[in-house]
Amino acid sequence: MTARRVGIIWNPSKTSREDLEGALEGASSSDLDTVWFETSQDDPGQGAAAAAIEAGADVIVVAGGDGTVRAVAEHLGESGTTTPLGIVPLGTGNLLARNLGVPIGDLGAAVTRALTSEPRTIDLGWLEIELGGRSERHAFAVLAGFGLDAHMITETDDDLKKKAGWLAYVESLGRAVEASDNLDVSVVVDGAEPVQEHVHTLLVGNCGTLQGGVNLLPDADPGDGELDLLVLRASDAAGWADTLRNMVWDNGIMRFATGASRAESSDSIDHARLTSLELELSEPRVFEIDGEDLGETTRLSVTIQPGAVRVL
Repeated sequence: MTARRVGIIWNPSKTSREDLEGALEGASSSDLDTVWFETSQDDPGQGAAAAAIEAGADVIVVAGGDGTVRAVAEHLGESGTTTPLGIVPLGTGNLLARNLGVPIGDLGAAVTRALTSEPRTIDLGWLEIELGGRSERHAFAVLAGFGLDAHMITETDDDLKKKAGWLAYVESLGRAVEASDNLDVSVVVDGAEPVQEHVHTLLVGNCGTLQGGVNLLPDADPGDGELDLLVLRASDAAGWADTLRNMVWDNGIMRFATGASRAESSDSIDHARLTSLELELSEPRVFEIDGEDLGETTRLSVTIQPGAVRVL
């Protein structure tokens, strides 16, 4: 019987090959033919994913943080391969892992799941964004946007993040709220006529759950062929109070109690579903994808690639 070939893509700043080898030995009772691909600053994962496919991997296991997972998923979606992806979450946010129920903080359990579970198909969002006079294209598996979420990333202290993990983002929340004012935005959803909005935060996502169980996009399903949109307009104390009520009460407690199938909007928040989005901002804002700061932009578009990646 031919041994299953497993391509291991690992971020050396997050773990060691020795630790992963130990987890692999405890996770599988069958013979594994493992091939190893280390990420680097020059190659956060796309090149390693290409090399793993070229090496004939039957499954790819990525061990790292959100940036490594996103980079590998980006190549898998772009290449059109059916090779399944297993996730061993080792970062601060571990956003895709959280949304898919992958064990966090347990290396052995994550590796076992990656090698023994059945794959499910998830979508990817694709972002075309203008940055510093050039156009870039990136995939995201969880969230992209500007405002509160993006500024939580840029305002978070790196040293505190190493010590406290995702709780460091909570510490940065107050600064993130004050980091930017509301601005005018032109929004085009699914090719319709442009709508003018005055917003603080805009997020489009494939998954909706963040660190600490905060669910920004209650309707988000990573495999439903649609992306979910959140537009947050709060600009004063009353607006932020309405935002909190909407998230905690309308789309938290009451949604659970009533079994509501769609997210409720309010005076300060709109929820919608879409397959494409075009944005033009009246002034530059920091934009993020899956926890990564891309830089400031005033123009971008988003599309969806349904069924892009098979995830274990």
